[in-house]
Amino acid sequence: MYVWKAVSAQIRYSIPEEMQKGSFVGNLAKDLGLDAKELSKRKLGISSEKQYFTLNEQNGNLYVNDRIDREEICGESPSCVLKLEAVVHSPLNVFHIQVLIEDINDNAPHFPKENIELKVSESSLPGALFVLGNAEDKDIGVNSLQNYHLSPTPYFELEIKESKDGGKYAELILQKQLDREKEHALHLVFTALDGGDPIRSGTANIYVTVTDVNDNPPVFDQETYKVSLKENTPRGTSIVQVKASDNDEGSYAEITYTFSSILESSKQKFNLDPHDGTIILTESIDFEERQSYMGIIQAIDGGGLVSHCKLEIEVLDLNDNPPEVVLTSVSSPIPEDCMPGTVIALLKVQDKDSGDNGDVTCQLRDIVPFEIVSASDNYFKLLTDSYLDRERTPEYNITITATDKGIPPLSTHKTISLQISDINDNPPAFEKPSYTAYVPENNPSASSIFSVKAFDPDEDRNAQITYSIFKSNIEDVPLSSYLSINSETGTIYAQRSFDYEQFREFQIQVQAQDGGSPSLNSSTTLRVCILDRNDNTPQILYPSQGTGSSSLFEMVPRSAESGYLVTKVVAVDADSGHNAWLSFHLLQATEPSLFTIGSHTGEIKTARALLEREAVKQRLVIMVKDNGQSPLSATVTLNLVFAENFQEALPEMDTQPSDSDYQSDLQFYLVLALTLVSFLFLVTVTLIIVMKLRRSRNPTFLQCFIPDAKTGAIFPPNYEDGTLPYSYQVCLSSESRRNELTFLQPTVQIAENLLCNVKSDISLMLNGENYLDGNTENVEKDMIREVCGFAPYKRHTMDQLKVSKNKQILKFIKKLVGTRIQDKRKHEELSNILAAKGSCPEGLKASAKKLALPQ
Repeated sequence: MYVWKAVSAQIRYSIPEEMQKGSFVGNLAKDLGLDAKELSKRKLGISSEKQYFTLNEQNGNLYVNDRIDREEICGESPSCVLKLEAVVHSPLNVFHIQVLIEDINDNAPHFPKENIELKVSESSLPGALFVLGNAEDKDIGVNSLQNYHLSPTPYFELEIKESKDGGKYAELILQKQLDREKEHALHLVFTALDGGDPIRSGTANIYVTVTDVNDNPPVFDQETYKVSLKENTPRGTSIVQVKASDNDEGSYAEITYTFSSILESSKQKFNLDPHDGTIILTESIDFEERQSYMGIIQAIDGGGLVSHCKLEIEVLDLNDNPPEVVLTSVSSPIPEDCMPGTVIALLKVQDKDSGDNGDVTCQLRDIVPFEIVSASDNYFKLLTDSYLDRERTPEYNITITATDKGIPPLSTHKTISLQISDINDNPPAFEKPSYTAYVPENNPSASSIFSVKAFDPDEDRNAQITYSIFKSNIEDVPLSSYLSINSETGTIYAQRSFDYEQFREFQIQVQAQDGGSPSLNSSTTLRVCILDRNDNTPQILYPSQGTGSSSLFEMVPRSAESGYLVTKVVAVDADSGHNAWLSFHLLQATEPSLFTIGSHTGEIKTARALLEREAVKQRLVIMVKDNGQSPLSATVTLNLVFAENFQEALPEMDTQPSDSDYQSDLQFYLVLALTLVSFLFLVTVTLIIVMKLRRSRNPTFLQCFIPDAKTGAIFPPNYEDGTLPYSYQVCLSSESRRNELTFLQPTVQIAENLLCNVKSDISLMLNGENYLDGNTENVEKDMIREVCGFAPYKRHTMDQLKVSKNKQILKFIKKLVGTRIQDKRKHEELSNILAAKGSCPEGLKASAKKLALPQ
């Protein structure tokens, strides 16, 4: 929005009254110097109290919108001007338009009374005057009443006179004395003429009655009665009394008062008492409606003689109308960066009163950064007086007081609501110029460590803040590998785990930028302090740990007394603070009572002298512990030799076992333990095999290798696959080997053929035992035990047994092929088991119960 200072200008048009609706007045846009192409952008418009005109916003033409009657709008005023304002925007300009309404002769003169009656005494001498009054014409200038005409008569002559207000009236002058006996009545035609083109006229009939002798007509005290009335005079007030006298006697001296000539509208406001001549106000008068009233009063005596006087009533203005404030144009909202003196609104102030009562001044009621100044023709402009700040005051309710100069003064208040639009004039502001974040080391990656917050008093996009990290004092690695920030919330995340021992603190610059155009920004400093955690064990510097086969020795004189300083353990901790406070403890010692160690100094001293019975070689294990919440420690082993000199201590040092010997002994014991476990396992397996052999009825081995006289021995392949971890070596005859070719399509029929093939020589090796055909019952029992989980040497799980039907039958066939089953009943039971569709445990356990097997 653009708000500029208004430029005042006046444009005048002149048109006749009574133009038809839609008549062209003028091209307002052209007369204002506006480009027709920019009319839609400039938003040209007009404003007035009554919509007598309309504006075409496309071409800027001004047209008549309603009937314009000059007499109705302006009355008897000699000048009739309609005022309106043309307002254009971008920038704001105000133009004052005046349309002069020209009078046309659309009203003919007319008399208040169509018939005028006069009574003239036959004794009246020539030169006697008789006032006829005046005709009315609403037009002005040449179109108004200009002349009177009287029909020809030898008795009267018409004399035209002009009143103080410019009106013309006529008087009859007696030219020849009347004689009632010759002519008792006369009829005259009285004509009023205007000056228009064509001339319009109005007529009235004058009826003259000749009366008998009446020597003296009534005579008024004053030729003209002038009265001034305030417009607030109450109704019923007696305003004046006219008085006429007659020197005659009797009925000729009785006088009657009447209005001879007065406007009908005026006659309704005043009442004349016909007997005493008192004039009473019957309706309220208003200066703004009419400023004066005029009339002619006639006094008629009993003989019919008439005399006239003038009545002039002036209405005095009072301050009875408060000012009227009309808001013509206002720009709202306005940007907060508008310059002082910018026009905000245009107001029209008017007062119907006159003089000081209609002189109006405007002022602002409150203290606001605005001022109001007078423009022209009762127009006032509201201007900015200083710079605005939306963040401090986003809206103003400006009250304008219009006061006239009457006594007492009257006032009117007008309130304008004005919105202030935002511009991006405030950068984001952080709560603090700097922040400090404390982050424990070893923090998890991608965790939130801190949050900054900035505020922008602007609104909408100007207040949308984006956060970023743009500077740090870390130069070795990219900043993005350490920290990241949520651009919307300002939450800062750690991209890696920090190590207090690597760096203890660093600084970054966080920037907050708003979304205005152009954008504004501010920054703050964030100091990130890494807090130490107890994550480093103490490092023992002295005595240093031995490498390889070397050992640490310290020589102590045999004669050392109590308190002798043997050595000092020196250690450091990479942590800091409490985590780096070290304490020293004697963890192990050959003679614990022989030595002491300073808990804070690490000094190892003798607590007493070495006794003769005690060994000269002493082994100490020193523990160094820090003071962390979860304390960490390190140990060092120190070998001491009590000797007076190095030659005496050397033999003791040589006999000290090395760490490599200790490791060799440990390996020896481990090998020995494994050997014993393996031996026990082999013994257990052997015992199991022996027990099975003892239960067998025919312990013949390798029977499958004895050749059959008819078919010969055949060595089949080993069947070692499947879910059961045992190897079964099955010797098959050539016939059973031929049957083996059908194992890929296991059916119940094939299983029965294999199981019932009694003609084949079959010898089964199961778990290292030989089962001949004479021990088929034991084969069945053992096989059921093994498959269903009853055998003591192997238990199969449900998962191993829940295999597909084909594999299950195949494994049973592998185990049972070649076994002679002579018991037909058992042969059928096993065949049914193999043909069962359910899982192995349910079928075989049922058969196991029938065979009286142990559960």
